[in-house]
Amino acid sequence: MGRGKIEIKRIENANSRQVTFSKRRTGLLKKAQELAILCDAEVAVIIFSNTGKLFEFSSSGMKRTLSRYNKCTDSSESASVEYKTEYFLQKDDTKMVEILKDEIAKLETNQLRLLGKDLTGLGLKELQHLEQQINEGLLSVKERKEELLMEQLEQSRIQEQKAMLENETLRRQVEELRCLFPIAERVMPTYLQYHHVERKNSFVDNSVKCPSFARNCANDKADSDTTLHLGLPTDVRNKKTPEKKNF
Repeated sequence: MGRGKIEIKRIENANSRQVTFSKRRTGLLKKAQELAILCDAEVAVIIFSNTGKLFEFSSSGMKRTLSRYNKCTDSSESASVEYKTEYFLQKDDTKMVEILKDEIAKLETNQLRLLGKDLTGLGLKELQHLEQQINEGLLSVKERKEELLMEQLEQSRIQEQKAMLENETLRRQVEELRCLFPIAERVMPTYLQYHHVERKNSFVDNSVKCPSFARNCANDKADSDTTLHLGLPTDVRNKKTPEKKNF
């Protein structure tokens, strides 16, 4: 007579449930040990009863098996997470690229329209709106231009004031130097003027010496005339008159 099949469900009788738990637990641990020995596998079994008791079996040590299990689960989870992230990123990147392409196309079209090109397909309202944008842009450009011109004008005015102050300072310094060292009214003669005056003075000296020279010449002429008149020889006039001796 064969054994009938047992329906897999919770046993309501507590005693029967406890007996079944003990038998099945022993058989499970025995099968785990046989599997580890026969197949050279690393097997670990952890069982908690309904009362909270712990029953375990490990062929290589429970901590070692658990750490290995955690590494495997972490790597698998990280790999799955990375795969999902990469997939979503690629998908998001594709969408982002498409969005950016559309934005670039719109910006290029708006730029051409602002330049007055590619106006086909625009209605009256769109053209009025475009005209308003262009006018606002022109007003902004003119305001910025006026600001820059006013800034340059202000800088030029500040530089002019600085230059005036520097000139005033230099003028005062020059006046102070003139007060300390007054300029003489007499002007120093140039080299040509000085040379001309020197030559003139030399002529004046010669003219002063000329009367004595003429007087000597006149005396010599008178002596020669006297010698000729007296019939004396010519060498007598060259002799010096003897000095008078005091007796």
